[in-house]
Amino acid sequence: MATNPRAVTRAVDTLFLDRWSPRAFDSSAIPQDDLDTIFDGARWAPSAFNYQPWRFLYAHRDGADWQRFLDVLLPFNQSWVQNAGAIVFVLSDTLMAAPGSEDYKPSYSHSFDAGAAWALLALQATRLGYHTHGMTGVDFDKARAELGVPDRFRIEAAIAIGKQGDKAVLPEALQAREAPSDRKPIESFAFEGNFPA
Repeated sequence: MATNPRAVTRAVDTLFLDRWSPRAFDSSAIPQDDLDTIFDGARWAPSAFNYQPWRFLYAHRDGADWQRFLDVLLPFNQSWVQNAGAIVFVLSDTLMAAPGSEDYKPSYSHSFDAGAAWALLALQATRLGYHTHGMTGVDFDKARAELGVPDRFRIEAAIAIGKQGDKAVLPEALQAREAPSDRKPIESFAFEGNFPA
């Protein structure tokens, strides 16, 4: 297992440091109760008008849908996701209506809101001792057809969830990258006032 070399400059909760995206999973199954708890964490994400535009489609590694979900990933991702416990697709509803209305209009923040749900999903998974790895290495047209996703929904990404495994299950080139990554300093992305010139 990788050691975590991450360090913070402020009093950030260690949960944020513990969350990282390994590719080495141990092929163990995820009990439905644990997966439901992970989705429950996601459900508490904020969203515009509390519309909650996210949807999650998932398959258990030993379930009837596993191979279909795996097959819509690009081959590189298939090579390591095959050892995960679950595959999840994150979708967002591109349309929204006021409560009680059928007058649907384009949603400006559907992807933003689904991203918030994914972040909370990842943190809840970490709290339960799982790891998540989000990816856009997906054949999105194939995924839409295979998973029956209506046109109004955007497929945002796929997520592998599982227990971390030995990096020896990965090709040698990936083994060297199997460690928590650092982050840019705050000063490189947070600016008081206008966008920097």
